[in-house]
Amino acid sequence: MLTTGSVRVFERQLRVYKTLWRGSVLSHFAMPLMFLGAMGVGLGPIVDARTRSVGGVDYLTFIAPGLLAFMIAQSAAAEALWPVMAGHKWLGFYHGTAATPIEATEVFSGYMLWLAAYGSLIAALFVAAAALLGGVSSLWAPLAIPAAVLGALCFACPFAGFAMNRENDFAFSALLRLVVMPTAMFSGTFFPVSQLPAWLRSVVLLSPLYHSIELCRAAMTGHARSFAALVAHVSFLVALIGVTSLWARVAFRRRLAL
Repeated sequence: MLTTGSVRVFERQLRVYKTLWRGSVLSHFAMPLMFLGAMGVGLGPIVDARTRSVGGVDYLTFIAPGLLAFMIAQSAAAEALWPVMAGHKWLGFYHGTAATPIEATEVFSGYMLWLAAYGSLIAALFVAAAALLGGVSSLWAPLAIPAAVLGALCFACPFAGFAMNRENDFAFSALLRLVVMPTAMFSGTFFPVSQLPAWLRSVVLLSPLYHSIELCRAAMTGHARSFAALVAHVSFLVALIGVTSLWARVAFRRRLAL
């Protein structure tokens, strides 16, 4: 819920980012250029020569939406771990914030609002880089930005709650390697989910990244299975964000109780 307190938390994050934005924008534009250049332009022609198309499109067009959703989710997941730990443990500024009229749950909602805005910026830079390399074939491509952000928040919300319940960051790297990375490998990022065994496809349906990638791919290629499928993908992501947000709010309230 958007409140005055959450807007103030968002404003704080924005002021911090204003001192760092130049390097951030440059790196988040250069990274997809290099990655898409290597995977799409370098590897893509080899794949296209052998298979002609992947999912009905050339490999660069296929892989760009998957990499978009994955990179935004990975960034949001990391931002929901170490910075949150800094807020309540290492630097403790969350406690100072909660000592004001701003409530603990507003600290969480304000930070998630910031991650959504930050993710939107990164996603916009990615889409621009993909378009520059020829990986965008639809005017609906800007809709991939909110689609990627929805998927990213599905990781950020529970990860932020997890970070608030920890006293150290020992498990954070393992969480990224054992949860986010495997999810990316089997959610349609690099190859169609139809290539997986039937039992594994059923498991993949529980992955928020799969639903985010499907939405991004529909937007950037202009092709979707059906309107009902798009609604189902969005509904799944919104429901997951809602459920994990409730748990994270409880974690923030307990940790910042004065």
